[in-house]
Amino acid sequence: MSLQPTPALAQFVLQSLPEQMSEKLAHEAKRAILNWVGCAVGASQHATVQHAITALSPFFGQSQASVLGRRERPDILHAALLNGITSHTFDFDDTHLKTVIHPAGPVASALIALAEHHPISGREFLHAFALGVEVECRIGNAVYPSHYDVGWHITGTAGVFGAAAAAGKVLKLSQQQLVWALGIAATQACGLREMFGSMCKPLHPGLAAKNGLYAALLAQQDFTSSEQGIEGKRGFANVLASERDFGRITEGLGETWELLENTYKPFACGIVIHPVIDGCIQLRSEHALQAAEIVAIHLRVHPLVLELTGKTAPRVGLEGKFSVYHSAAAAIIDGAAGEAQYSDEKVMDPEWIALRNKVQAVADATLKEDAAHIAITCSDGKVLNKHIAHTIGSLARPMSDRDLEEKFSRLCAPHLPKERSDALISAIWALDSRGDAGQLAQMTVPDA
Repeated sequence: MSLQPTPALAQFVLQSLPEQMSEKLAHEAKRAILNWVGCAVGASQHATVQHAITALSPFFGQSQASVLGRRERPDILHAALLNGITSHTFDFDDTHLKTVIHPAGPVASALIALAEHHPISGREFLHAFALGVEVECRIGNAVYPSHYDVGWHITGTAGVFGAAAAAGKVLKLSQQQLVWALGIAATQACGLREMFGSMCKPLHPGLAAKNGLYAALLAQQDFTSSEQGIEGKRGFANVLASERDFGRITEGLGETWELLENTYKPFACGIVIHPVIDGCIQLRSEHALQAAEIVAIHLRVHPLVLELTGKTAPRVGLEGKFSVYHSAAAAIIDGAAGEAQYSDEKVMDPEWIALRNKVQAVADATLKEDAAHIAITCSDGKVLNKHIAHTIGSLARPMSDRDLEEKFSRLCAPHLPKERSDALISAIWALDSRGDAGQLAQMTVPDA
């Protein structure tokens, strides 16, 4: 008889060996980690992070692990929390499009903190990372979309399982202990979509990283939980989702890898807005468009765009990341939608407000999530049209390794010298040959 999801995942994680990783899977893990480190270092001085450190630093324990891009060195639980926060603050991190989980934040943040305290090789790190992503995304597959639709932030709720699985692998838990770790993770699953646009959104992957690591450490000492934390009658999936498909957790386990379905953002905002930004930037470039000559911008978008990013009047940069209206204006005015376009100043700029007030968006259920149609009416009566079938950054039009390197360098430039940034890129591409994965975190610490 086939195993239930919780023991099946535990068995899969413990039986998988680093040498079983394909070259393709290992490379994708490196791409995800490169993107994650860049996002974490890039946001390391953001107000969100500053406020968190001010609040929590009086309670840091032993100096055990790094906060990427900063000089503080807290205990591993606070490090996991803070790196999870930094990596998601810009909303620029990776996305598993089938579930809209941002997989790296919870898993890598737990792993890198643990790796500084419990040294492991780069190869072991990559393997544990891939396993953690597999666990969180398969659990996400089982409960999406009903879990997400009701209002749970799936990066936080599913991410805690990935962090627990990855940490459990590194700690060499027994199968019984890993079953308990997944149960301890299940009872800590949290994160509400109501928090989008506030500092609590990046808190969710931070909590997932910390709580997942917490779960593995507790289980290591035989702290027990239900052995059906995922599938039990009152377990995670049945309580937090109105519909679920447990077959999506166990079918093909070990044969197919969700990490290979991962994507990377060229724009620093909610991923559902990306087709609109892509189309507006193309029209701007093709027609040398200026904001002053635009009368109206009409958008047809997937329904999720208005549900997730329908903020018509964002007040701060974090809210701007969830405004398709602000993002369309950014694409036209600046021809970009990076972290600079989502500052508090840009969101409140009169020119930007005037243009975003000319944007109208309607839902079109016939469009896929990575598609959009843009029609811009100009003052001379011309209407400029652009249909995006698959946005840049999607699986159909993925970011290249070089694209990710350039993104990494831009994010790190304000915080690290170019030589250090370049060395980090090289270290990540060669991670499977490094003896101590924890050194990666130490390389991000700025000089005094």
